[in-house]
Amino acid sequence: MTKTDIIEKAKELINAPSCYIGLKNIANDWIKAVGTADEKAIAAKFIAELEADVQTIDAVIEEFSSEAGKSIVGEEAAANMVAHFKEVKAKGGKWCDCPACTAGRFILDNKSVIL
Repeated sequence: MTKTDIIEKAKELINAPSCYIGLKNIANDWIKAVGTADEKAIAAKFIAELEADVQTIDAVIEEFSSEAGKSIVGEEAAANMVAHFKEVKAKGGKWCDCPACTAGRFILDNKSVIL
């Protein structure tokens, strides 16, 4: 695993439709900081944000089962998402498998490369 691999995953995270703007911004900040004196400090902030944002499968099931979750994506989409996430969980999945969480989990699993 190299820093280049992490940069590529950070770019995937940034381009994921499921990634929110705050996480996109800190990922971009980290990519820009690579090779500078600020790199380690921004990497620590990036990892902290990922730890807060990458969701467990149980958390996303709960979120999209709630009225708040349904209001975000609509009742039918929320029901489809919950069914999908329950299937992921039944197969042993522990984490949300959306593109943003998948890329974020990869980075977290390899955070020692950038910290």
